[in-house]
Amino acid sequence: MSPLLPKEVPAHATSSPFALWRHWWRRQTPRLQDAVAMLVPLAAVLLFLSAIVAAFWYLRAEELEREQESVRRDVEYAQQRLRLQLLERQEQLMRIARDASTREIDAAEFVSRSESLSSQYPVLQSVSWIDDRRRFLAVYSAPSVHPAQQHLVGDVLRPGEVETNYALARELRQPVFSQPAFGTDVPGVLQLHIPLFDQGLFAGVVLAEFSVDAILRYGIPPEVTARYAVSLLDGNGKLIAGNTVSPIEPTPHFLPWTKRVNEYEVPVSPVGNGLILRAQGYRTSQGLVGNGLFWLVMALSVLTSWILIGNWRHTRRRQAAQEALVAETNFRRAMENSMPTGMRVLDLEGRITYVNAAFCAMTGWSEQDLVGQSPPFPYWLEADREIMNERLEEELHGRSLPGGFQVRVKRKNGTVFNARLYVSPLIDAKGHQTGWMTSMTDITEPTRIREQLSASYERFTTVLEALDAAISVAPIGSEELLFANKLYRLWFGSNTVGHLSIVAQAGVPPATTHDDAMDEVDAFAGLPIDTLTGAQPANNEIFVADLGKWLEVRSRYLTWVDGRLAQMVIATDITPRRDAEDQSAQQADRAQAASRLITMGEMASSVAHELNQPLTAITNYCNGMVSRIRSQQIDEESLLSALEKTSRQAQRAGQIIQRIRTFVKRSEPNRTPSDVSTMVSEAVELAGIELRRRNVRLNHYVAARLPIVQVDPILIEQVLVNLLRNAAEAIDQAQRPSSRRSVELRVLPRMIDGNEAVEFSVQDTGAGLPPEVMERLYEAFFSTKPEGMGIGLNLCRTIVESHKGRMQAENIYNGPEIVGCRFSFWIPVLDSTRSLTSDEAKVPA
Repeated sequence: MSPLLPKEVPAHATSSPFALWRHWWRRQTPRLQDAVAMLVPLAAVLLFLSAIVAAFWYLRAEELEREQESVRRDVEYAQQRLRLQLLERQEQLMRIARDASTREIDAAEFVSRSESLSSQYPVLQSVSWIDDRRRFLAVYSAPSVHPAQQHLVGDVLRPGEVETNYALARELRQPVFSQPAFGTDVPGVLQLHIPLFDQGLFAGVVLAEFSVDAILRYGIPPEVTARYAVSLLDGNGKLIAGNTVSPIEPTPHFLPWTKRVNEYEVPVSPVGNGLILRAQGYRTSQGLVGNGLFWLVMALSVLTSWILIGNWRHTRRRQAAQEALVAETNFRRAMENSMPTGMRVLDLEGRITYVNAAFCAMTGWSEQDLVGQSPPFPYWLEADREIMNERLEEELHGRSLPGGFQVRVKRKNGTVFNARLYVSPLIDAKGHQTGWMTSMTDITEPTRIREQLSASYERFTTVLEALDAAISVAPIGSEELLFANKLYRLWFGSNTVGHLSIVAQAGVPPATTHDDAMDEVDAFAGLPIDTLTGAQPANNEIFVADLGKWLEVRSRYLTWVDGRLAQMVIATDITPRRDAEDQSAQQADRAQAASRLITMGEMASSVAHELNQPLTAITNYCNGMVSRIRSQQIDEESLLSALEKTSRQAQRAGQIIQRIRTFVKRSEPNRTPSDVSTMVSEAVELAGIELRRRNVRLNHYVAARLPIVQVDPILIEQVLVNLLRNAAEAIDQAQRPSSRRSVELRVLPRMIDGNEAVEFSVQDTGAGLPPEVMERLYEAFFSTKPEGMGIGLNLCRTIVESHKGRMQAENIYNGPEIVGCRFSFWIPVLDSTRSLTSDEAKVPA
């Protein structure tokens, strides 16, 4: 036996260190084994963490140093590039300033060169030429410049930082960059003041403004902006352009898991005059772990795992029962707390022995406040105490209702809510009753919704019953009447006969019936229900002989409450409106006839004068022939010639009378294909009598090959005659000399909204129309004539609009002077193959 080993150790135990460790462990007490089992894993974990922290701290420090060097190099490169670009823009602007100071360019050329320079370099926002009196002589601003930053020619430089830099450039006699200016509403700018000298004397400055955002966008290389968050700061460190990365350091910076922002700042001076360029790295990586540290971590991990497994095997039997008990308790507690229904347990004496969390949440009282309480309970209302006592007695004696009962419950804060209580006996595991279990549900919201639905239904029914329209709803494929309001029941009764009759007369396809015994497939399978229920209602007007009423019918499809497709029909009594429309149409016809009679009445003297000429000629011819026959001084040929002349004069008088009779005759509108030239010539013939009486010349021009129009020629002639007479009266009232007493009638083709039309225009040389008259020109019974009735122009516009045309009036100006007025209207050329509808054939009232 070796003298170095203890005597208790057997000789075979010295074969390996593991055997020695096992022998030593078995000789230790359980308390010591538990302590070792707890301390060794802890020591191993701490050692593992220490090694990890040391390794990562070393690698992190080395990596941060490399990243910092990379940031510094990239930022200095970007700063040099940005500075060179600004100096280059300065040189280009100095050339423009030199040409401006020597008067080689004027303001227009200055603006042109500034615009060319700004379009070539987007960083340049505006260039201004300011003289020695601080006035802007020429200004160019890019379209993107904010309105608050724009200058106008003639403005004077306002006091402030710009004026300070202006004075500084004058004193230093060299270009000066200003501090970057920015505000909350306007983008930041960097100003450059280049002094101008004329023969050694200060002559102003050239003010150039650079966009700070554009300097950062176009001046920084893309490879730098891709790797860093680049920003520009002013002299106080305030951000004026770009973006930043906020540093996040939840732990001390010397730990390996610290997240720090790798950044570097460098001034752009002297070009930027206080401008600072800063770059911040977006992220930093952890790098790779060396082989030595890797194996160290692996060894410590294996050791920790082995020790933890041994500790787990040692304590698992002891923890199994505890975990099962905790799991069962937590499960039951979770079930109780997750129930939305309040639970209360009463013992056989009526005391509260248990309440769950939901019951406490409903009432606002805690479990300590309620458990052990005897009636009256704190959540009872004072007014309901007698009722609650009766309910409690019924509950304790087993006489509670199976469907529960509704009560009012008072919360701890004094508010009241409605609840429904259900009571059942509480039986223990041995089958003995130990109390009563009561479940409570808050029914405040369902009660409120039920009351609102009831009130809403009552309001809905009241409104529908009071409507002056008959409303009915019937399902498709059935003769059942789903709904009918009071007016429908008054008109048609309580069946679907009236509903189906209205649908049939209105032209809506009625609901077809279907025999389910013949086919088990749904009769409406495949119908686009969404399209039907979303369709827009159509209006139809029908006459119901049984009622003696005109009804306006509107129908639509909808999905009924039970899912069936139904048809709703709304019928409104429009009998008074139809009667008024018929009466209005009759009055319009009478007004047209009256207008023509009034027109011919006013033209009576002129017509008499016109008829006097042919009648006088006839009398003279007849007297001459009688005298020559008596004296036997006429031959047969002379007699025939005189008779022919007499016949022509009689025909002329007859044509005048026939034309007047046709014009005045009252007849229904008759639209026929009409020739425009014929209508114009007949209207000119009628109106020419009045024009000649007033000594007014008429010049008319009708374009050749005008299309045939579908109109009532008498009505169009009435419009033309009225306009020509009004023109003659306007000239007469203006007392124009003979050289200016003329009316011009022009008929030309034109295109209106892509459609072919014929335009009629009547232009006079009168005094025109005042603005207040122009606004009321077509108003019924409004007239500027002392003896006028005010229906002429109103009827003219009505006739034109009944032919789908438009009418307008305008004054003719010669400078500021009104030299006449022009009335014009156009009639569309309708397709001769298309028949006119009944609405188009009527002249609206």
